[in-house]
Amino acid sequence: MSGGSRRRPTSFDVAERAGVSQPTVSRALSGSPAIAEATRRKVIEAAEALGYFVDERAARLRRGSTGTLAVVVICREGDNAASINPFAYALLGSVCVAASERGFETLVSFQARPEDFFGHYQEQGRADGLVVIGTTTNAPAWEHFRALDGDGRKVAYWGSPFDELDWVRSDNRAAGRLAVEHLLAAGYRRPCFLGALNTPQVQFTERYEGYAEAMRAAGLEPCLAPTVNAPTREEEGRRAARRLIERGEDIDAVFAACDAMALGAIEAFAAADIAVPSQVGVMGFDDLVAGRFSRPPLTTIAPDPAEAGVALVEAVLDEGEAARRRVPVKLIARGSTAR
Repeated sequence: MSGGSRRRPTSFDVAERAGVSQPTVSRALSGSPAIAEATRRKVIEAAEALGYFVDERAARLRRGSTGTLAVVVICREGDNAASINPFAYALLGSVCVAASERGFETLVSFQARPEDFFGHYQEQGRADGLVVIGTTTNAPAWEHFRALDGDGRKVAYWGSPFDELDWVRSDNRAAGRLAVEHLLAAGYRRPCFLGALNTPQVQFTERYEGYAEAMRAAGLEPCLAPTVNAPTREEEGRRAARRLIERGEDIDAVFAACDAMALGAIEAFAAADIAVPSQVGVMGFDDLVAGRFSRPPLTTIAPDPAEAGVALVEAVLDEGEAARRRVPVKLIARGSTAR
C-alpha cells in the first residue's frame, strides 16, 4: 500500500476524461454561454467523478475580484465581546448572510483603539469593498474611516454620524412618529423622549424629530428628558428616568432612543415604586432580545437587520445603487405599554 498522498485532480484531468480541451473545461465550469449545454454537462460529470473543484479564489483574482467583503465593527475602548451592542452582532450577521448570497466571503475586524484602526483592505487586495458599522461614541474611529471615503474606494456605513458618507440607516423619523401614535392610542397623553441630542448619534436626533413632529400634529408639546452622562446606555436610561422622577415631571410615558436606555428607565421606575405600564408606559428602539424577557416585556420599534445587511452589501458591490438608504421599521407592542 502506498504511503504517499493522492494527487489532487486538475482541469487537465477533467479535460482528458471529458474528451475536450482544458480551456473548454475552464469556460464550461465558469458558466460561459459559448459552451453548448451538452458539453457543459459532460464536463461537470467528469469533474464530479474525479472530485475536481474550481479554485474560486484564484478564478476571482484572475477576474480582478477577491471575492471578499471586509466588515469593520467600531467598538468603544474597553468593550469586550459581551458589552458590544447586541444589535451590532445582528447587523454583522445580516451583512455576512447578504454577502454570502452574492458569493462573497467576509473578513471581519473589531476595532476600538487608534493604533488598531485599519481600512485599507482594497489597496492591499484583500477585499473588494468595506462595510463599517458600530458605535458612534468612538469619535476618533469615525474620523479615521470618514477619511477613507472617496478615491475609488467602495465603502458603506451604518450608524455614521456624518451625512455626506454613503450610509444606510433605519427610518428613524418614522420610528419617532410610530412611537407617539402607539402611545396615544394606548391612552397615554404626556409621552417624553429620553435620549441625548447633543451627540454624534444622528439616529437619536432623527428619532426625536419624528417624535416631536407627531406630538405637535396631535396638539401636544414635545418633552425632552434631562441629558445625563453615563458609562453605558442602560445607566444613561436609569439616570435620566431618576431625574424625571426627582423633578416631578408631568409625564405618563417614555419613548427611549434605544432599548438599552428603556430597560434602564424601567429599573429606575420600579425602584421608585412607579408601576409600568399602569402609571408610566415605556418603549424603546432596537428590539433587543433582553427586552423580550424584561418585566414587563418591552414595547419597541424594530429595525430590520436583514434588509439593512442587504442594503449595505448592495451599496458596496452594486454600481449606481442609491448611496443613502433608509430601512423600514415596525412596531412590536408588548407589556410595557399595555395600559
